[in-house]
Amino acid sequence: MLLTTGQAAKELGCAVTTFRRLINAGVLPGISRRGVRVMTPLWVVQALQERPHAAVHRLDTKELGVLRVDAARQVDDTDRQWIGYASGLGPDDLLKGLKGWWRCDAASVAAGGVLPVTLSGYVVAVLTGLDTWEKGEDGRHAFPGAVLAGYVSDLAAPVKHLTAVQQTDRDVADLLLGTRLTSHSGGAIAYVSTRACSTN
Repeated sequence: MLLTTGQAAKELGCAVTTFRRLINAGVLPGISRRGVRVMTPLWVVQALQERPHAAVHRLDTKELGVLRVDAARQVDDTDRQWIGYASGLGPDDLLKGLKGWWRCDAASVAAGGVLPVTLSGYVVAVLTGLDTWEKGEDGRHAFPGAVLAGYVSDLAAPVKHLTAVQQTDRDVADLLLGTRLTSHSGGAIAYVSTRACSTN
């Protein structure tokens, strides 16, 4: 059975635009097109519903920064071709597309030790190597040493790609990738309490 984007979003209890980000990022298998309609298999939507909540209570920190991104789009930039997330990007382009200058509490992000990257509420990538940061003139911060610990190319399964050299980074990426992690913020960086999520 195939669902329209609107039907799939209704099943998941999210906005159509939220579900469309997952389609545009290429993380849903079995997508087909019927004229102007994009159709998603029911089993894929059900698999998304069954994804567990991120076990952030297992991390040794009280608070965790979360980077909320959109599906990747091309940009006219000397340092990178893309900004955002897409499953078709290689690890180098993906890391460049996820690194940026953000308004955030840099010390809090660094203290968390790991930065889950979410797309429509699902962890699609994990960044580590956040020990040092730079501050721009506009008050934004960057983490030049950030490492892509892992990413997913399929959320329904999910298919994980662990790319970090350090085993501890690979372990935390394996723990978080493909899980659901709800966060709320007016900007790119949100903060979640790891203790409040311990019952999920």
